Amino acid sequence: MKTTKKIQLPESEMPKAWYNIIADMKNQPLPMLNPGTKQPLKPEEMEGLFAKGLVEQEFSKERYIEIPDEVWQLYKIYRPSPLVRASGLEKALDTPAKIYFKNESVSPVGSHKLNSAIPQAYYNKIQGIKHITTETGAGQWGSAMSIACKHFGLDLQVYMVKVSYDQKPYRKFVMQTYGAEVIPSPSTRTAAGRSYLEKHPNSPGSLGVAISEAVEAAVTHPDTRYTLGSVLNHVILHQTIIGLEAEKQMEMAGDYPDVVIGCFGGGSNFSGITFPFLRHNLVDGKTTRFIAAEPASCPKLTRGKFEYDFGDTIGMTPLIPMFTLGHDFEPAAIHAGGLRYHGAGSIVSQLLKDGLIEAQAVKQLDTFDAGVLFARSEGIIPAPESTHAIAVAIREALKAKEEGKEKTILFNLSGHGLIDMAAYDNYFAGKLTNFEVPDASIEDNIAKLEKLA
Repeated sequence: MKTTKKIQLPESEMPKAWYNIIADMKNQPLPMLNPGTKQPLKPEEMEGLFAKGLVEQEFSKERYIEIPDEVWQLYKIYRPSPLVRASGLEKALDTPAKIYFKNESVSPVGSHKLNSAIPQAYYNKIQGIKHITTETGAGQWGSAMSIACKHFGLDLQVYMVKVSYDQKPYRKFVMQTYGAEVIPSPSTRTAAGRSYLEKHPNSPGSLGVAISEAVEAAVTHPDTRYTLGSVLNHVILHQTIIGLEAEKQMEMAGDYPDVVIGCFGGGSNFSGITFPFLRHNLVDGKTTRFIAAEPASCPKLTRGKFEYDFGDTIGMTPLIPMFTLGHDFEPAAIHAGGLRYHGAGSIVSQLLKDGLIEAQAVKQLDTFDAGVLFARSEGIIPAPESTHAIAVAIREALKAKEEGKEKTILFNLSGHGLIDMAAYDNYFAGKLTNFEVPDASIEDNIAKLEKLA
């Protein structure tokens, strides 16, 4: 492990506003649709599910949206997060590329998810909401919401994807420590869960099913709202604090990225690190590349289709214009539970459709190979989700070596893997495998969708 160079932004320089990329997009994302009428969704139609302040952000086209002072003060507990020159990884790869990573693992819950959990809890609190429901894949979003809700005095019920509930018991313990109720999904607690279990009694669950259960629980109980950890515009908005800080830190380093990379489930951390830099492509003519790194076992960006689809499995959410594998798609039980989602957010989907971003799929064993190399060279054990970004960063660095060219690479280390050691244990024991999705499976799910895009 070689000494790394950490670039720490002064607290006084922490951004005071989030960046909304919609203001700078030439081609705006298509609107979400009311699933009953197939007409563009109106803000008031979402207010029974989300806090009003979040709905306003969801539909906003303002370029910058001010961060409330109470949220900003809570951010200061762990932000600004460090930008690190990965000199150990560079040496291990013997590459001319310069590699930087934004270290979001330093938050109290060990991931970037707190960046949106705090404002989501805040906007519910000031509206007078008492109870919150949500879903979680690997448990990082549930952990973030649990500590945010505890701070603002809100009750929280978390539907955790069953395979992660079993694989990652310590995530459950973290949520319970902060006062949340954690339910493995699919469950018998909701009509959505019971219906799914009747058809799939041995299902490992998915984020789509967990969303269905959390949405149902929210809309059927008074003084209750739902929160989402990715996909939607307001969640992506909150995460841009990552890239806004990184912009300033890269300037402090006297450098600028040629490539920016983030792992991809629904789009929150990828968007958070990339959108502030992408703005300079859109407005200033920069030519930085942006790569979303997704699991080969859940390849919605690389093998999915752009269609209107539900954000959940049962069909309770609005119809979202997205690259999707179909809401019936049940991903393989990989350890990167936070990336096991069938679709992409509407903003990211439009950017991919317009060729402004790229996507690469990575096999599970390749991600753990990358994670172990990173841990041994940089001293941080990354979350299985983050290893996808590391794997693509390594690809780019090795490509620079082959070409004999200098290149500056920036990726988001979205979380640490210290509660994911069972996954690493399985990797070292040779128990992990790669999963390939048959073309027929994707085609069958996509064929079921109504063609509205």
